[in-house]
Amino acid sequence: MLKLGVNIDHVATLREARYCGRGFGEPSPVEAARVCAAAGAHGITAHLREDRRHIQDRDVWELREKIATRLNLEMADVSEIVAIALKVRPEIVCIVPERRLEVTTEGGLDVVAVEKALTETRLKMNDAGVEVSLFIAPDEKQIAAAARTGSQFIELHTGQFAESFGDERKREVQLQHLISGAQQAHALGLKVNAGHGLNCENLPAICRVPHLVELNIGHSIVSRAVFVGFEKAVNEMLALMKGYRL
Repeated sequence: MLKLGVNIDHVATLREARYCGRGFGEPSPVEAARVCAAAGAHGITAHLREDRRHIQDRDVWELREKIATRLNLEMADVSEIVAIALKVRPEIVCIVPERRLEVTTEGGLDVVAVEKALTETRLKMNDAGVEVSLFIAPDEKQIAAAARTGSQFIELHTGQFAESFGDERKREVQLQHLISGAQQAHALGLKVNAGHGLNCENLPAICRVPHLVELNIGHSIVSRAVFVGFEKAVNEMLALMKGYRL
């Protein structure tokens, strides 16, 4: 069964637009996570950025305390955030590249360039009982390097696929990259997640990618929830995922 992880970052984005730096405010990303979990989401994803633009430290601790479902902490491989993750102990961390000026994560990790550092972080996380995923493009060299780090998962960056979705030829090229990447990762013993830019329109096509364990989807679910609520937004996405076959 293909699992759904709901990223609740942009609930915090809305809160911080009004209550930035005040230590309280609405809407609550933790309450959004609770509703999503009750609606059938298999996991909750939150990205604790270095600049704390949306999710705050208190959110991560409250998610850990109040949400029973799988917690996926997205994070950069920097000492401050690594230390927090080792204390919080989510079920899994997804290590992503992070640039201060980007609106959202713009690309995958260059695992080849920082393989040693990622391997060291992976060891620390695994020693603490935390699984590790690396957010990467469907690139042969990056996938091979991800396997060498000993990480349990990769998360394939589906952003280029999503951006090209309106052009049938480009969409098919990007989809084939994802299919090949998933096949390579599976052959190397990696579990495969995917995410970035996925929505109700493009999700049926992404279901052609084999060996997927979980899709991590945030912005489109939060956007849909503005009109229909989180329960229905999650259920709509789960319905589209229901027929997935490995």
